[in-house]
Amino acid sequence: MTSPGIIEFRDVSEPGPLKNNEILLRIKKIGICGSDVHVYNGHHPATPYPVIQGHEFSAVVEAIGENVSKVKPGMRVTARPQLVCGKCNPCKRGQYNVCQNLKVQGFQAPGVAQEFFVVPEDRVISFPESMTFEQGAMIEPAAVGAHATNRIPDLKGKNIVVSGAGTIGNLVAQFAKAGGAAKVLITDISDHRLKIAAGCGIEGILNVKTGSLEDSVKSFFGEEGFQAGFEAAGVDSSLDALMKNIEKGGDIIILGVYSRNPVVNMFYLGEHELNVMGSLMYRHEDYETAVEMISSGKIITGPLISANFSFDQYQEAYKFILDSGEKSLKVMIDL
Repeated sequence: MTSPGIIEFRDVSEPGPLKNNEILLRIKKIGICGSDVHVYNGHHPATPYPVIQGHEFSAVVEAIGENVSKVKPGMRVTARPQLVCGKCNPCKRGQYNVCQNLKVQGFQAPGVAQEFFVVPEDRVISFPESMTFEQGAMIEPAAVGAHATNRIPDLKGKNIVVSGAGTIGNLVAQFAKAGGAAKVLITDISDHRLKIAAGCGIEGILNVKTGSLEDSVKSFFGEEGFQAGFEAAGVDSSLDALMKNIEKGGDIIILGVYSRNPVVNMFYLGEHELNVMGSLMYRHEDYETAVEMISSGKIITGPLISANFSFDQYQEAYKFILDSGEKSLKVMIDL
């Protein structure tokens, strides 16, 4: 992508000889996410152009370096797109997903929108042949859901509200349910997305255009209310409604990307002693959890796939996303 909305295809040389710890991948599927769309529209604050996109993907191992032992040629894999320094304090305490010098492939470094791609062994994770390549490309967004739900202490037995029923909100709701949450309510302004969430096993759905969160919390949770909320919509009113209606002392996790800084009600934050926390990407164990949950059928990804486009139709894929609006969740690029 040479500039917002402009995609060029180029012939490049195949990668050179592998280092001892490197793996050559043949890319199979690439998922387009909301952050990619921000780059396409020129609204991503941390992505310079030109950039090779692609960070959620599935692949086949083409070749391995001399010292690689985790995978063999022919295996199905994906890999974390995080480039970290390993030297800053967050890295040294194991919180490398917020590395002080973090670069993400597809944004600040070349991504996987190419036939061959090289990754080091420590970032690769295999998935079983029982999983499709589409499911493999959904491991990355699923890992976001796994990491976010792990931010809530003792999630089991708590009532949960998820604001935003897009791909990430849907997966967060599924992980909350699979993680033992008592009841899960998901909200959106799209009946289409809420219908998909219901098809993925989320019992509580609310269209906030036609009903209030306050009323739905009372009718769905009763006197128990809810103790944790996930803001995956990136909308001021969504965050405000969560802070207003959550049980005092509750936890709110922010996943949504805001186009402008929201106004935060400091009365709710202070007087209700709320815990409002961020959640960024994932760590390796979240990828492992995502593989386990998808392969076991506890996390459903099929209904989230809206369309497939061939690699040479990358531009058309973005047009479909922009034209489809709320009816588009996950679009796949097939190599």
